Amino acid sequence: MHVGVAMFSTDYAIRATELAVALEERGFESVWLPEHSHIPLSRLSPYPAGGELPKKYYDVMDPFVVLGAMAAVTRRLKLATGICLVAQRDPIQTAKSVASIDQLSEGRFLFGVGAGWNAEEMADHGTDFRRRGEVMRERIEAMRMIWTQAKPEYHGEFVNFGPMMTWPKPVQKPHPPILVGGGMPYGARRALAYGDQWMPHARRPSYHLLDKLAGFRDLERAAGRSLPITAFGVEHDPQRWPAYRDAGIERIVLSIESAPRDAILPALDRWADAIGTA
Repeated sequence: MHVGVAMFSTDYAIRATELAVALEERGFESVWLPEHSHIPLSRLSPYPAGGELPKKYYDVMDPFVVLGAMAAVTRRLKLATGICLVAQRDPIQTAKSVASIDQLSEGRFLFGVGAGWNAEEMADHGTDFRRRGEVMRERIEAMRMIWTQAKPEYHGEFVNFGPMMTWPKPVQKPHPPILVGGGMPYGARRALAYGDQWMPHARRPSYHLLDKLAGFRDLERAAGRSLPITAFGVEHDPQRWPAYRDAGIERIVLSIESAPRDAILPALDRWADAIGTA
């Protein structure tokens, strides 16, 4: 089972390049960067994890810019969005960003995507929150066309463009894996409909992923396909990790705070000792 780390990259956290090097040196498989373009001050949408929205959500850097810097200082570490808010991004430009990172990293990019939860943020980008799932599906379908065809075109309700030429194409063929975020049942259904992997949160106030896996297996059987699972936000206690491995989880991701190096590096050292037995 692979072990990755996720962090909101901010100007007061450990430098992203230092974090990437530290992860690679300690044997972690991947680094995951979330995104929010901004947080509207109306704050009508509740924070999914409960309580007040943490400051890092207002401060997070652009993931593609940061991943490019991380690619330049690493050789093995996989570089991932966790998650990219596709429903509020231009698909043509995002497809180019994905392909560019995959080229710069020589095929180490993982494309974690999600429908998003902040309705006001999405509205500022012109997306109807109620239809964000449909928007995301079309934009992912359109990006697949761009990555895999020399002269792609796409004609849908939300995405519409005629034949074009755009490079680079990704190193990974047919394209970097698309890990669809979200819980049961909606996120799971989206992943089975058009994803390469499912990436749910390991824990939310109302559930634990390991208690939901039987339901997901039922959905897999109904869909006629199975997907690898990345569990996001797993417990920091390494003694809890074997339960995910035994349940058939391919990867766990540990979410860490946007903290300085003196707080982050000792934690990475402690977890590194357990990676070999995960």
